[in-house]
Amino acid sequence: SVPLILAAPSVWAAPVRKPAPKPKLIALDPGHGGHDPGALGYRGTQEKGVVITVARDLARELQVGGRYRVMLTRTSDTFVPLRERVARAQEARADLFLSIHADSHPDPEVRGASVYTLSEEATDREAAALAARDNQSAPAFPPSRLVARTLVAMAQRGTVNHSCKFANSIVATFGRSGILLLPRSHREAGFAVLTSPDIPAALVELGYLSNPRDEKLLTVRQHQMALARALRASMDAYYAPPRPAPRA
Repeated sequence: SVPLILAAPSVWAAPVRKPAPKPKLIALDPGHGGHDPGALGYRGTQEKGVVITVARDLARELQVGGRYRVMLTRTSDTFVPLRERVARAQEARADLFLSIHADSHPDPEVRGASVYTLSEEATDREAAALAARDNQSAPAFPPSRLVARTLVAMAQRGTVNHSCKFANSIVATFGRSGILLLPRSHREAGFAVLTSPDIPAALVELGYLSNPRDEKLLTVRQHQMALARALRASMDAYYAPPRPAPRA
């Protein structure tokens, strides 16, 4: 007799859709504000106004597409202490922290953007002096003790490496976008505003207000929006999945 073979019924399974990733919360920190104007430009431009404009432009860029949510540590011309800025980002459980500044220098010929991450020892005297100026609004801030403790906690969580990856992403994206960078564009110093142990953080200096060309650029809307687009692209690159290793 011929054996009877029963075919299994065909089952059409609906494709399983992966849930959309939760939007990342980006904390943007426009430096200074209120009674603290920050750096003053060659023609009197105030840092606090430039950086909040770029922060608002960046917030709008980030909100397109639903990939990110955004919080600002200050939304108007108000003074917020450095520790309060960090606390606001921590309370909101931000995924990434970017402090936005514009520098000044005794030499008016110096110009270009730079990016900083937290370190107990500054990479150079200029970085140390910059951190000291920016930390002036936190008089109770004990730099060496707090930074040392923070760096230990960051190392345990892997936050140091993530912060450096983020900073390098900004440098690379600025370079591709044609934004002028300082030599040794990624530097390190003991910035009080970067001392959240569980949030990867960087501080970007958009340029030097003490340089006439940088000051003019930093007040031009087209350049401000170009900076915002480049910073958005740097965050896209930071969160991009790693490329698969080439096959041997």
